[in-house]
Amino acid sequence: MSILVVGSVAFDDVTSPSGSMQNILGGAATYFALAASYFTKVRVVAVVGEDFGAEQEQVFHQHGIDTRGLERAKGKTFRWGGSYTDNLNEAKTNFTDLNVFETFQPRIPKEYEDTEFLFLANIQPTLQADVRRKMSRVRLTGCDTMNYWIKGALKELQETLKLVNVLLINDTEAKMLANETNLPRAANKVLAMGPQALVIKHGEYGATIFFREGAFGIGRHPFRAPTLPIDEVKDPTGAGDSFAGGFMGYLASQEELSREVLKRALFYGGVMGSFAVERFGTERLQSLTREEIDERFQIFRELTHLE
Repeated sequence: MSILVVGSVAFDDVTSPSGSMQNILGGAATYFALAASYFTKVRVVAVVGEDFGAEQEQVFHQHGIDTRGLERAKGKTFRWGGSYTDNLNEAKTNFTDLNVFETFQPRIPKEYEDTEFLFLANIQPTLQADVRRKMSRVRLTGCDTMNYWIKGALKELQETLKLVNVLLINDTEAKMLANETNLPRAANKVLAMGPQALVIKHGEYGATIFFREGAFGIGRHPFRAPTLPIDEVKDPTGAGDSFAGGFMGYLASQEELSREVLKRALFYGGVMGSFAVERFGTERLQSLTREEIDERFQIFRELTHLE
């Protein structure tokens, strides 16, 4: 089955305790697409500038990612620069140059209309909703957002959440969205806004999935998946998007969408996030094998006794 991601393709400048890299390929759609490509066919809708060349596009093609939805516009590609110090869970943003991404209006190629799985990466909520309404054949929709939209476009975001099946955000964003300091209560309030499931990412501490009553089968209790200790985290940028790619990519590879399948997808998300941070940018995601992914998943199974 195919999955479509709509989001950003970017160039990043990253500094961490492991070093510095400039002009590396990044962006939410890039990390997501590469991670998901190990599980299913991936399509991308994004915008890039005149500085995005054949070398960068080849990264997508080498993983069989369909780039017919990659729009080329006059100007420069979205650029972001950030620094990590001792706290690798939080980046200090040095600059954000939206460039062609500032006027991004997603255009869905006709060839993408039969897509069964959709992921709305972190873009303006109204754009997310517009894309979802155009994709009438979608079987399951995942969505990401951030504190910027929660603060500045809450009404629009709430309308978008009525259209998605799974929301993937972090602890802070969940509490902010629900205006609630207690995480389980925050999760219940977010689920009441529309999603059938809520995945809350805890960074280096794993992730928890909460289900709305009656969604994806029987059961009420949330499920927590840990993460693996990594010897050296070189670049945390894109870990959350890689997690989403592993999670959604695995779902798109399955015939059935039950709670057990979503729980297992949580582990594959953790696997892909753990690989992404081992190198700067998307380098590690580009060089992976499915055997490496399955081996790390097996370690997760042994740690948690996952059936």
